[in-house]
Amino acid sequence: MNRSGKNLTDSLFQRHLHDERVPQLREIKVLIVDDSAIVRRVLSEELEGRQGIRVVGTAPDPYVAREKIVRLKPDVITLDIEMPRMDGITFLKKIMQYNPLPVIVVSSLTARGGKMAMEAFAAGALEVAQKPGSAYSAGDMGDDLVKKIKAVAGAVVIAKKSPAPLKPRLSKALAETRNKLIAIGSSTGGTEAVRRILTRLPENSPGVLVVQHMPAQFTRSFAQRLDDLSRINVREARDGDTLINGIALIAPGDFHMLLKRNGSRYFVRVKGGPMVHHQRPAVDVLFTSVAKYAGANALGIILTGMGADGAMGMLAMKKAGAFNIAQDEESCVVYGMPKEAVKAGAVDLSLNIDLIAGSALDHICGRR
Repeated sequence: MNRSGKNLTDSLFQRHLHDERVPQLREIKVLIVDDSAIVRRVLSEELEGRQGIRVVGTAPDPYVAREKIVRLKPDVITLDIEMPRMDGITFLKKIMQYNPLPVIVVSSLTARGGKMAMEAFAAGALEVAQKPGSAYSAGDMGDDLVKKIKAVAGAVVIAKKSPAPLKPRLSKALAETRNKLIAIGSSTGGTEAVRRILTRLPENSPGVLVVQHMPAQFTRSFAQRLDDLSRINVREARDGDTLINGIALIAPGDFHMLLKRNGSRYFVRVKGGPMVHHQRPAVDVLFTSVAKYAGANALGIILTGMGADGAMGMLAMKKAGAFNIAQDEESCVVYGMPKEAVKAGAVDLSLNIDLIAGSALDHICGRR
C-alpha cells in the first residue's frame, strides 16, 4: 500500500470526528415503555433537557402504552422487551400492524436479551440500546440513546417483504471466485438490510465481512440469527479467522475488524482502538483495510445508516479498483451513510436493497 493509503488508515484511528450530520428536525416526541419504574425514571432524566428531544410520556406496560400512543402521538418509542401482561415483541408486532412507528428496543446485555433484540429487529424495530450496567453508566446510555432517537426520528416505517429466492444459476459461476470478497457496512435499519443480502447468497458465495453498528454482545445474537436464516455460514469474527468462500464474519461490538492477507490467505484482525465516527466497530476501518489488502478483488456495499462512516474507506476501495454499491434512498431507513459515499464519488451503482445481492454476484461473476 502507498504512503497516502497508510496515512488514511492511521488517521482513522487518530481523529475523533464530529460531523455526524444529524438532521435538523422539529422537537422529537418520545414515549418510554418499561415495566420498571426505576428504568422509566432514569431514561426520562437522561432524555429530558437534551436538545431537540421531549419525553411526552411513560408507560409501565403495553396496555397503557397503547392508549398513550393514540393520545400523545409520539415520534419515537423506546421499548422494553420483557414485560408483564404482554411481552415487548408481541406489542411491537401490534404497533407495526396498526400504527407503524420508529421503535428502539432497550434491552439488557445478556444472551437472552440479545436473542430477543434480534426478534425485535425481525418484528420491525429499527435500533437497539443497552440498559445501564456496572461498566455502562446511565450517562453513556443517554448519549447513545439520543443519537439513536435522532437517527430513527422521521424514518418511514413500512412492512418488510420476504426476500426473493436466489436464482440457482449463480452458484455454479462462483466456483472460481476464491480470491474475491464482499465487504458490507451498515447502521440504523441495517440488521434487516444485511439479512436481505446474506440470505440471498449461495453456499459458495465469496467470503463476506460485515460491520453493523451494534452494541457489544448483541452482534453475537445477530450473527447466530443470520446463520440460521442463510445458506452460507455466519458467525461473529474472532481474531485470526480465515475468510473463505461460504463464510460471513460479523465484526463484534466494541471492536474494530480489519482485513489482512498472508499470501493467498485472507484473515481478519479484531482489535480495540479509538472510535471512528463515534463508532467501534467502524465501517471506514474495515473498508480501508480491504482497499489495502484486496483491492480490485473486493466488492463494497454500503447500507442504511446515519452519518458518514464508510465514505472515506469506500473511496479508498474504489481507488484501489474495487466495485462499490450503495443502497438507494428509497429503500433506506436513514439515507445518510450511502449518501455521503455517493457525494464522495465512491459509489459505482445505487440500488434498491432487494437488488443488491444479485447485482453483486453478477459483477463478481463477470455478468455486469
